[in-house]
Formats: sequence, C-alpha cells, structure tokens
Amino acid sequence: MKVLIIGSGGREHAMAWQCAKFDSVEKVFVAPGNAGTALEKKLINIDIGVEAIDELVEFAKNKKIDLTIVGPEAPLVIGIVDYFQANGLTIFGPTKAASQLEGSKSFCKDFLSRNKIPTATYKIFDKSAPAIEYIKNQSLPIVIKTDGLAAGKGVIIANTQKQAIKAINDMLEENYFGVAGNKIVIEEFLVGEELSFIAMVDENNVLPMATSQDHKARDNNDKGPNTGGMGAYSPVTSVNNEILQNIMNTIIYPTVDKMKEQGMTYTGFLYAGLMINNKGKAKVLEYNCRLGDPETQPILLRLKSNLANLCLLAANNKLNDANIKWDDRAALGVVLAADGYPGDYKKDQQITLPDDTENTKIFHAGTKLVNNKILSNGGRVLCATALGKDVKSAKDNAYKLVNKIDWQGCYYRDDIGFKAIKPNTED
Repeated sequence: MKVLIIGSGGREHAMAWQCAKFDSVEKVFVAPGNAGTALEKKLINIDIGVEAIDELVEFAKNKKIDLTIVGPEAPLVIGIVDYFQANGLTIFGPTKAASQLEGSKSFCKDFLSRNKIPTATYKIFDKSAPAIEYIKNQSLPIVIKTDGLAAGKGVIIANTQKQAIKAINDMLEENYFGVAGNKIVIEEFLVGEELSFIAMVDENNVLPMATSQDHKARDNNDKGPNTGGMGAYSPVTSVNNEILQNIMNTIIYPTVDKMKEQGMTYTGFLYAGLMINNKGKAKVLEYNCRLGDPETQPILLRLKSNLANLCLLAANNKLNDANIKWDDRAALGVVLAADGYPGDYKKDQQITLPDDTENTKIFHAGTKLVNNKILSNGGRVLCATALGKDVKSAKDNAYKLVNKIDWQGCYYRDDIGFKAIKPNTED
C-alpha cells in the first residue's frame, strides 16, 4: 500500500511513522512534511503545500496512491476530500460540509444547541458594542472564540471584564485574527476535567480511540496564554466506562446521526474536546474534524494496530470490520516550543537530538532539514514522547528524553500530566 499523509506537523509525523511500521505499507509520502519525516525510513517528503489541492490530486493520481489521510484542518475546511473523491481517489476525512463542525464555531454551537447535545451556553456576535454589553452581565471567567480557524490560538479565557473587552476588540475591531475573527462566539466558562475524545467515523460506524488529555495553556499549572497544546498523555484513567458510554450516547452518536440526517454525513476522525463535571457528565467545548495535536503523538505511540488499514476500512465504510489494539501502558508527550511562543519567536536554531528507543520517540513539528542539520522552523517544534507503566512513569521517561535534547532556544512545561498524578506519588 502507498499512503499519502497531508501536513507538516507533529501529528503528521506520528501518523506517517505509525503507518510505515507495518509491512503492508510500502511507502508513505508526506506533503510537505518536516525534518523528522525526512529522516524516517519509508517516508518521503513531497514539496506540495496542504492547500494546493490540484497538485495533491495530480500527485496522488501519478503515484497511484492507495490511501490519503488528511492531518490538518485547513485543507478539510476548503474541501480537499470532495476534490479527491470527485477524482476517484480514496481519502479519509470529512467533506467540506461536514468540516464546518470545526471550520465555524458558530455553526458548531448552533448545531449542538439545535440538536440538544450538551455544551456551554453561548451567544454569537459580529459587532463589538453588543458583545461588550453582553459580557458586562455575565459571570467571569468567560470564553471568547473566533468563529473561524486560528491555528489553535483563537480562544481567549478572560478573567476580567478588561481582558474580555480587549479580546472582543482585538477580534472584531483590530482584525487580529483576520477573517477568522469577523464573527465571535462568547460562551460560559466550564469547570471540570478536560478530555480529548477522538473517534474514527464512517457512514454507519463509530470506533472510539484511546482517551487523552492535552495541556493548552503555555505555562505550568495551566497558566498563561492559550496555545495549540504544550503536551498530552493517554489514557485518562479518571474516565471510567460509565462516563465513556455516556459520552457516546449523549454526544458522539447524536452528532454523527444528526449530521447524517441533515445531509452532512461524517466520515473521518472526530475529535470532541469535552469538559467532564463532578457528576461525570460531559459537555462539548469544541469539535475538531481531525486528530488532535499533541494528543496524536502519545495516542499513536500506544496504537498497536495499523493506522493505514484502519483508515482504509473507514474510507470504504467497513469500520465495523476493524480490530483496534492498544498498548496497556501509558504514553506522555512534552512539547518543546520556541521561546516566546505563542507570541514572537526565533527560527533557524540548530537542534541535536538523541536516538529514538523502543519506548521513546521524538516527533517533529516545526523543523526543517538544511545541509543535514535540524533547524527550528515554527512555534511548536518537537514532541518528546515516551511509554511507561503508568502516567507518572511515562512522564519520567518523557522528561529524561527532553533532557537529552540539545537546543538552546526552547521552552517547555515541566508538569505535563500533573492532573493524572496524585501528589503522594511524586518524587
């Protein structure tokens, strides 16, 4: 089987690496890829951007690609799946219509509300004055989101009215997020345990993947500005079977069924960002129409089944034939970002990495290969990921790996997984 992975981040490196582990996969092309994918066996980087759909279709035809898997949200939202399918190519991901679940937060919130799927109370605005008037009568903290895609940075948690007003003006008046912020969603701040719940979906079936939790705040103890994610671990042991079944029955199945009823049949990875309250009930924070990043890295380190085969089954509406197996151990990933992220940061800093081992893996995100040297090329640059008998062991192993990385310009949290580790188990 020849596989094409579209994307350039840590998620795509993990996907390509996982597919290439199996003999049934002959080659994995990655468009455009990064330094990590350039250095892997059986992986070949292709210099085509993720939104260059005509070029990607032409490449898939010429190379007789058996399966394309889409990593990032942007090509899904502009309709890459529709184009590939129209050209008779097998691709795993939601259509343009179905991708609105992530592409437009107002669409998502209205869909959830209309179909009585639990989520935070909210209101939508495209003018700053009524938005500011609205927040004056709401409790704090409060959440302000851009309607469109903002690379994981379009969510502001405001602890004061002043912060909320600034966020509203930045989005609607100052055009800080471009067209993504032409419309905003203001919603209540939910309290509880955050959970990343990802499922594979075809026209008739839903296959849950391993649970995970990511850390979106830049700094320790979940402080500081929101980011695309500073680390993640899997599984979330506080989430039992009863909670998982409740999530499936009240959120995932209704979402898939209602999307189909309304002419937007969903096929692809469905990522539900959830908040679990103290009674074990979940509400939807957001939907993503692809695998999460950095959740993918620890999840796929644990996946023992062939991801390419699973995606091929789903793309052909045969997910009911899938048999998914997981490593019983936990996995944890620590994101190493460029100092200054999510604000201004330097690029082109040289990085020297240790070798991977059977239980550790460094996934690349914002890197490039120049004269056989690995250079930083983005905000989130690496994800040092490790297995362990439990979350604490996985954390210890991941941070040992971090300490072997030689990169002077990096920043990372040192408490990834802290919610899963009881204080009396810490060293």
